[in-house]
Amino acid sequence: MEQIRLVILDPGHFHAALLQKEMYPWVSPRVAVYAPLGPELVDYVNRVALFNTRSENPTAWELEVHARPDFLERMLADRPGNVVVMSGRNRGKIDRILASLEAGMHVLADKPWIIASADLPKLEAALETAERKALVGYDIMTERYEITSILQRALVNEPSISGTPVAGTAEEPGVTARSVHHIMKLVAGMPIWRAVGFFDVAEYGEGLADVGTHVVDLVQWTLFPDQLLDYRKDIRLLEARHWPTLISKDGFQRVTHAADFPASLASYVKDGQLHYYCNNFVHYTVHGVHVKLEILWNWEAPAGAGDVYEASFRGSKARVEIRQGPAEKYRPELYVVPNTSALETEVFAALKKKIVALQTAYPGLGLQKMDRQALLVIPERFRVGHEAHFAHVASRLFEYLKAPRSLPVWEKSYMLAKYYVSTQGVELAETNR
Repeated sequence: MEQIRLVILDPGHFHAALLQKEMYPWVSPRVAVYAPLGPELVDYVNRVALFNTRSENPTAWELEVHARPDFLERMLADRPGNVVVMSGRNRGKIDRILASLEAGMHVLADKPWIIASADLPKLEAALETAERKALVGYDIMTERYEITSILQRALVNEPSISGTPVAGTAEEPGVTARSVHHIMKLVAGMPIWRAVGFFDVAEYGEGLADVGTHVVDLVQWTLFPDQLLDYRKDIRLLEARHWPTLISKDGFQRVTHAADFPASLASYVKDGQLHYYCNNFVHYTVHGVHVKLEILWNWEAPAGAGDVYEASFRGSKARVEIRQGPAEKYRPELYVVPNTSALETEVFAALKKKIVALQTAYPGLGLQKMDRQALLVIPERFRVGHEAHFAHVASRLFEYLKAPRSLPVWEKSYMLAKYYVSTQGVELAETNR
């Protein structure tokens, strides 16, 4: 395979820089950057510069920056690399993805690829273009590399432990999940700076359309591993709501460095506060299994805490749950809870056997029984954190680049199903507002 040469296209979100937190032997250190001159480009360059100058394991990226308003047209004319990386600018992202694929370049694009259901045909066209041209179009699903999610998937799909999936009802769904992000936080050791446009939901999407794509992806990735989904037949949207997080003018200045709320957000400013519509609830079924998700953006995490992901998958024998509350000291932990006391002996014996098998891949993995539930004891070396997951995604992409047709066929159906739920869920909430 030819050497990978990255093209960073209009890095409107800090995730573009996180892909360059590490060096990769198969990637050229020289990276072409095409973007309009603005604070987002400056933030990206500053983050890469910090990676290059850190004292421990510094990177050695060389940036060739083309700061110009016609950045997309110029990049397509220059063709300076073979893998285009995109983040942010969500509303128009699918058009840039399509243009890059049609020009014969692979694409690694951060979520979300689309934020409106009207763009589903463009998404399908992009995936079909990649398939036809033997290219890779891949989105950055970092949460598949979180150790608790990996282990949860393994246990949910072990019939001797969880049994068969429970479809549940609207009142007691088979799957519940909750994701909490925070507007103010540290990323790669730096206080986060967010572009003013980040708060424009018409540009970036509401919570479900953006970060919620991770949660939708984890549900189908866990429940139906490596299986094709048809979003037109297999998914039904039932209920959705959304509501705002209120941001003061001082808070907005602190996170954006802007002097005031911009005119573009005026319709969302009431009584001196920005009503940021970033919180969503959605209820849907996939293959008949009731799923309820809650996607939240809070202002800032409590001391010692960070972003949160919690999920419960119900089986006929036991629940398999990720929890991340005060009892877990705000880090994700994985529990197995038998449905009845009569099932405890059977479930715990099967769980113990499964842990032994998993120790081949995860040496040191253990089990702690407590009351009527069991906690998986996960060695610290497997808890690498969100930022390190970007390197895992990049490594997986590079594997597919060696043989583009090795990209699993179910990934295309997962993409369409995921973005159907995330976009239709937001639109259903809007009709109920």
